[in-house]
Amino acid sequence: MNEHNITLSDLEALDLEDFDPAEYITSDEAAAAYITQALASNDAAIFAAAIGDIARARGMSEIAMAAGLGRESLYKALRPNSQPRMETMTRVLGALGMRLVAEVIEPGKGDAVDGVAKKEVAMKPRSQGKPAVAKPAAA
Repeated sequence: MNEHNITLSDLEALDLEDFDPAEYITSDEAAAAYITQALASNDAAIFAAAIGDIARARGMSEIAMAAGLGRESLYKALRPNSQPRMETMTRVLGALGMRLVAEVIEPGKGDAVDGVAKKEVAMKPRSQGKPAVAKPAAA
């Protein structure tokens, strides 16, 4: 915070209220938009935190029960810097009435991910289900 000559004690002196995103997640559409933005960050911790905010907005105990998890287990899975398993995340999303969906990136918009250029991959026709026949080895 030294860039602007603001210290932590300066911020504490302002006596600002803590921001709680859960207070603003009042519809399914808002929850879906919030998760979509969290996914766009490409940061698993932000994604987990967003799911945690939505779970708190809807009632952590109810979501934990619907996901088949204990309330404490759910809090633990969604705490900052936790690395919850994909199964846990999909179970919680299901309890929230949501699912993850992939979408095609518009041409020119996804040429690089995190500064790494993606490779061009030619689409190959899929096999028609015919098994490959091995040719006898030459003697």
